[in-house]
Formats: sequence, structure tokens, C-alpha cells
Amino acid sequence: MFTGLRSFPFTGLSAFPLTPIPGNGSVDEKAFAALVGRLAAAGVDSIGALGSTGSYAYLTLEERARAARIAVEHADEVPVIVGIGALRTRQVLQAAEDAQNAGAAAVLLAPVSYQPLTDDDVYGLFEEVTANRSVPLVIYDNPGTTHFTFTDELYARLAQLPQVASIKIPALPADPEQARARVAYLRQILPDTVTVGISGDAAAATGLNAGCDAWYSVIGGTFPEPALALTRAAQAGNSELALAESRRLQPLWDLFAEHGGSLRVVAAAAAHLGLTADHNLPLPLRGLTAEERARLATVMEQLQLHA
Repeated sequence: MFTGLRSFPFTGLSAFPLTPIPGNGSVDEKAFAALVGRLAAAGVDSIGALGSTGSYAYLTLEERARAARIAVEHADEVPVIVGIGALRTRQVLQAAEDAQNAGAAAVLLAPVSYQPLTDDDVYGLFEEVTANRSVPLVIYDNPGTTHFTFTDELYARLAQLPQVASIKIPALPADPEQARARVAYLRQILPDTVTVGISGDAAAATGLNAGCDAWYSVIGGTFPEPALALTRAAQAGNSELALAESRRLQPLWDLFAEHGGSLRVVAAAAAHLGLTADHNLPLPLRGLTAEERARLATVMEQLQLHA
């Protein structure tokens, strides 16, 4: 299924675009298609549709199926990884089927919950999903949104399931030696067939330099050029250049931290660039204030982050 694709989708830069959703409306399909097309034209290694930046949890299954089809149609042979997380297993299975039917190269699964989940709950979810799908699966470990923390033991158990191809891990320790030791340990407990991808954009350079195979990137979905520059530097073994690019982007990382994550910031950035309408987040999410948007615009100008 990967014949002719530019890159295997579990290494390099996986760019996660915003899914523009105006208030109480549905997906702005034209803007979403254009965002995906920009990433394909930039040469990213894969595109992550309907991740956390893609606000999948705020959409119906029908809306998600439509968004998956749009992403694949406009990705120009770049592999598309589609998020399938949902509260109930039957919803996850339906989202996975819809993604597969849309032509997704892989699916991305986070253990979404209202009631707290146990390790056995999560293992059972992944066991059922992998038994019913023929496309590869990426394990999405994002405790900031799911409030579930994977243990290393659970990583190892899940990695033995069929179709599991990658794990999207949270930020690593800032110390390079500790980061390398952490990645080395993950290599020991995971099969060779499972790649390790870093998330948390501020930690991307550290993670890639420590040996992570992929960067599952938020800014890559709106600003693919600097994300690609950082990724390619790390892939070429130029760790200092990768770290320098990350340090250059520090004002953006600071805004992410200030606003409790990246979503509101990249949504405002996409609107500022004219890539989406001003109101592009699903209610009740309100986005940045006018004052905060002005500050973001100044940072973008300083960093030369343009459309």
C-alpha cells in the first residue's frame, strides 16, 4: 500500500493541520483542503488529519469521515494518518473503518475517556481495533488531553499487537543524555517494527537528536518550512542546527506554554495568515483575544513565519 509514496509515514516530519471549524458550524472544507494541499506541496513526510490540533473530538463521525476523505484527496500521494479516538469502542471502530475507506495510510488512536481508564481498558481497546483493521496504527500518548498515562509495560504490550507501527510519545527530558537514554530504553522494549515519534513541539529537536524516528508536529501543520528545516537537520546528524532552529522558535513555544497548549495559538496564526476565517475553532473554544492575537502577529513577524 506504500508503493509510490514519497516516504514511509512513520519517520520524518508528520504535519498535523488545523481543522477549521467555525463556532457551531461544521468543517470549513475549502480551507481544510487548502491547508492539506500546502503541506503536500511543502514536501512533508506525512500528514496527520484529525489529531488534537484537528479538533477531532468536536466532530460527528459523519464530519470526521468527510474530513478524512478531503485530506486524502488533497494530499497528493503524501501518506495521511487519520485520528480515530472516541469515547466508545464502537465509535472508534466506525471512525477507523471510515478512515480506511477514505484511503488513509494509517490511523492514530488516543484513549479518549470521560470515566478514568485502566491499563486493561486501554489494552482491550487497542486489541479490538487492531484486530479489525488492515492499515497500520499509531499509538497516541497525550496525557495532557486524555488524562491517561501510558506505562512502559503497556507500551510493550501494545507494541506486540498486529498493525501497531509507531508510538507518538510525550516530550522527553530536556537533558540530551537523559533523552537519549530514554529513547534507547524504548528501543529495548519495543519491536524493531515500531517507530518512536516525538510530540510537543518545543521538545522536537531534543527528541529527534536523541534518536526518535519522527516528529508528530503541530507547527508543521501551519508552518511546514521551519518544521522541515529542523527535521532535516536532525536527520542529517546536524544536532546543533536542529537545536538552533528550535531556539529561534522559542517565542512560539513560549506562547504555546502560556496558552495551555498549541491549539489556540496555531488557530490564530492560521487566521492571521488568511488561511482560514477569523473564527476557526469549535465552540465553546473561544481562541485568543484581540490583544493576544496582536502579540502573536508580532512574534510571527519577528520569526518571519509567513504563508
